[in-house]
Amino acid sequence: MRVPLSWLREYVDLPATETGRDVQAKLVSAGLEVETVEHLGADLKGPLVVGQVLTIEELEGFKKPIRFCTVDVGQANGTGEPQEIVCGARNFSVGDKVVVVLPGATLPGGFSISARKTYGKTSHGMICSGDELGMGDDGSHGIIVLPPETEVGKDAIELLELVDEVLDIAVTANRGDCLSIRGVAREAAIAYGLPLSDPALLDVPGPNAYGYPVEVSDPLGCDRFTARTVTGLSPEARSPIWLQRRLQKVGMRPISLAVDVTNYVMMELGQPLHAYDRSLVQGTIGVRRATEGEQIKTLDGVERKLHAEDLVITDERGPIGLAGVMGGANTEIADHSEAEGTTDVVIEAAHFDVVSIARTARRHKLSSEASRRFERGVDPAAAAAAAQRTVDLLVLLAGGTAEAGVTEVVTPSAPHTISVPADHPDKVAGVSYGRETVVRRLQEVGCDVYGQDELIVTVPSWRPDLQEINDLAEEVIRLEGYENLPSTLPRPPAGRGLTRRQRLHRRVGRVLAGAGYVEAPNYPFVGEQVFDQLLLDADDPKRRVVKLTNPLNDEEPALRTSLLPGLFGALRRNDGRGSHDLALFETGLVFLPREEQKIAAVLPVDRRPTDEEIAELDAALPEQPRHVAVVLAGAREQAGWWGKGRPADWADAVEAARVVAREAGAELVVRGGQYGPWHPGRCAELVVGDTVVGHAGELHPRVVKAFGLPARTSAMELDLDALEAAGDDTPQAPRISTFPVATQDVALVVDKFVPHAEVEAALREGAGELLEGIRLFDVYENEEQLGDGRKSLAYALRFRAGDRTLTVDEASAARDAAVALAGERTGAVLRA
Repeated sequence: MRVPLSWLREYVDLPATETGRDVQAKLVSAGLEVETVEHLGADLKGPLVVGQVLTIEELEGFKKPIRFCTVDVGQANGTGEPQEIVCGARNFSVGDKVVVVLPGATLPGGFSISARKTYGKTSHGMICSGDELGMGDDGSHGIIVLPPETEVGKDAIELLELVDEVLDIAVTANRGDCLSIRGVAREAAIAYGLPLSDPALLDVPGPNAYGYPVEVSDPLGCDRFTARTVTGLSPEARSPIWLQRRLQKVGMRPISLAVDVTNYVMMELGQPLHAYDRSLVQGTIGVRRATEGEQIKTLDGVERKLHAEDLVITDERGPIGLAGVMGGANTEIADHSEAEGTTDVVIEAAHFDVVSIARTARRHKLSSEASRRFERGVDPAAAAAAAQRTVDLLVLLAGGTAEAGVTEVVTPSAPHTISVPADHPDKVAGVSYGRETVVRRLQEVGCDVYGQDELIVTVPSWRPDLQEINDLAEEVIRLEGYENLPSTLPRPPAGRGLTRRQRLHRRVGRVLAGAGYVEAPNYPFVGEQVFDQLLLDADDPKRRVVKLTNPLNDEEPALRTSLLPGLFGALRRNDGRGSHDLALFETGLVFLPREEQKIAAVLPVDRRPTDEEIAELDAALPEQPRHVAVVLAGAREQAGWWGKGRPADWADAVEAARVVAREAGAELVVRGGQYGPWHPGRCAELVVGDTVVGHAGELHPRVVKAFGLPARTSAMELDLDALEAAGDDTPQAPRISTFPVATQDVALVVDKFVPHAEVEAALREGAGELLEGIRLFDVYENEEQLGDGRKSLAYALRFRAGDRTLTVDEASAARDAAVALAGERTGAVLRA
């Protein structure tokens, strides 16, 4: 809501020294969000005067029409001689009154004016348009043409009210009253402790039997409808400059007098109005719900198909307007430029249901100034005053006559009252305001307050957002100043911190980031077609999903059972944008439906739920284990002077799983496997105890193609909760022995299909407690030396005792025992 300070001062006698910044500070303190203060004409410098065009000479031989004009500016130029000006605009004629800027002036934007030679003539100034003066669009798209009665030589800065300050207020959804000058003025009056000159306090005649006939068929949708008629309007009458300028300052474009007046009153009082050309309205005006499929052409020229819930204004022909949103084209007020202008109008000032208007505006994607106000709440008691104000202005500015008939259809309703303890705001704020302060503040916002310890508060009609006692408490607190509330930091109980699950989650993120992975969180929504792209079996448990009742996207109506689809999407987007060497990770929940579906009970809000109620709620929710996943593509190590670098491969994905397992303190066994999206020959099964907790390796080429991933992309996914349950994350300090290490190397020949993990496990067990570490450092294949289908695995074994130096015989015996057990379990033999 844009609020000119000059307009605001009409209703609140602000101190003359108060600037827009001062008013902004006061309103912000009172709870209104004043985003900016715009200084109109801040860099404008005269002379800027009214001139009358005396002659126009058309200059030939140029690419565009150019006119050489002489303009009478009175004594403003110091000589009284006509001013010679070159102008390219075409929307003015000899005798018109225009705005002239003379040499020495400065226009908005720092544009200095001086005499200059152009198109073979010397131009002593400019004839101005609205845009050049920073006025905004006046509908002419050209030179400002002033009314004929405007005095030549008059200061145009004062005439056009070019210097002003405009407050731009972001009005929240519950404060519809502040979408008007009246509402903001009320807040300013309270903030400054000054009286309000309420523009809605008018003498309004009561309803009678002579008004325009109106029939309201839906009193719930329209609880108040006021109709007034004005006849004999001058078709040539135009909006005066002051009215046009005020509309421009609040962000609206002047159109025609009747329309401008209704817009002006809406901005002034907050009550949307509509003016119908009386000659185009046939019979009784009605308010009803639309018939399904009924059509109307609105003022924006769009033919709209109506819904049965739409509230419409009708006459004998059918709909003539979308109630509270936009009028119909078949009763549109004629523009003053048209040959046959409107002379008789019917003024509508009504109050419509908030929800109905909001749904209609969204259904038809048609947001208007009227719908914005009705959606946020309009003062129903202001309808008659707004209609009267419109009638008065039309009579004053267009020479019309107000008919005596007044129509007012009202659905009776009692005012909203709230019973609130006088000390309730004190308890909410933690401040002792006292009863007198509470009563005074509530009365300032317009409430009627009675009672002593228990206050009976009658809410004003312009504040429909005040519904219960906490709303009243908030009014007292904001007017007393949020900045005056005490600031108290909460004191958490000692001994509490992150849970074990939270600590593991953070450590996993840190260790993966340290290993070169970048976190890429994704939305938890998937489409069921993704499981076919992942090559999952028809009976795979991951195909069972939790479906959303109101999905954000119809193509992704389910919650994920795997983190991989989201990471694949992130990898594809980044690769498509030129980042080809990628290592991404994500930790997050997956959602697995339970075998027995239960309906969650609605928990009470007046007390803390019991442990049993919370347990029942948890039992109705899907299982939500936390997973961790990585995806890699491109180079894992960059090439440079230090070496050739290497691409990311399946081993990096497996190593990421080992890194995560070490953080969880779990013993992870890696063995060959085959599952869904992974390449059958390059997939590792990740096992803790007897449970498979995940998979890692290179993705299947079909999966790579289906998701649009780079070739040879690798991935890993682990059940982080399963690792936590199996692991022990108690910190272990490193133990440094004072005794030397004994190193023994062995090379074992096994069949190609024997996994390295099985050979290593046998060596570990066979070597016993003296084995400190084991490392595979070479894999060798040669049919001539080893035989067909055989390979050599070379291991470095490190032996150490904690209480003595090992002898060669002890180290050799441990090595031989390890080799013997490996031979027994895997068929391994020492390589000659």
